[in-house]
Amino acid sequence: MSSHTATRPPAARPPAARVVLLTGPSGSGKTSLAARSGLPVLNLDDFYKEGTDPTLPQLPDGGGADWDAPLSWDADAALAAIDALCRTGRADVPVYDIATSARVGASGLDLGGAPLFIAEGIFAAEVITDCRAAGLLADALCLRGRPTTTFRRRLARDLREGRKSAPYLVRRGLRLLRAERSVVARHTALGAHPCAKPEALARISAAGAPNAVGAAVPS
Repeated sequence: MSSHTATRPPAARPPAARVVLLTGPSGSGKTSLAARSGLPVLNLDDFYKEGTDPTLPQLPDGGGADWDAPLSWDADAALAAIDALCRTGRADVPVYDIATSARVGASGLDLGGAPLFIAEGIFAAEVITDCRAAGLLADALCLRGRPTTTFRRRLARDLREGRKSAPYLVRRGLRLLRAERSVVARHTALGAHPCAKPEALARISAAGAPNAVGAAVPS
């Protein structure tokens, strides 16, 4: 399956910053790694569609919306925010509440002159092709680890934050546990480099080096 191809507005100026797209299975540690990098972070999960959106994909078992399918996410809006951050250093982004499946506000993200930032989320790989074509991409990474570890970390986090009902979270967790290797394979096919946290941090550091020129080519 190919990545989402979104329509960007005409570029008004060359990019002043570049983006590291950080993806991986839910619970793989993307958010904590992005925070450790010290770079500005765009949370791509805030671009989920709302629960009332008629275009939401549904689970085949009738269990409701499939929030792990790319079509549950607004790729066009996410790409527009990435483009604005790269070209102007600032973007207005939604604030999304996963527990209620709704946007509850908006906020401004300002890079403060930083030449590099991270956009992290389970659907980040969907915009790799577009970001590379626009000259915005510094690197694209997919965190991977032991599926059982990811399962435990994800379930503990989701229960702690009350993201959905406990039965739903357990069913989702087991479904994602079975699908984790295929999720990583899909992200890799879309252009993300699969790696563990130490390598990811090293590549992010390299992308931010003063002599880093052009977009990295994930291997």
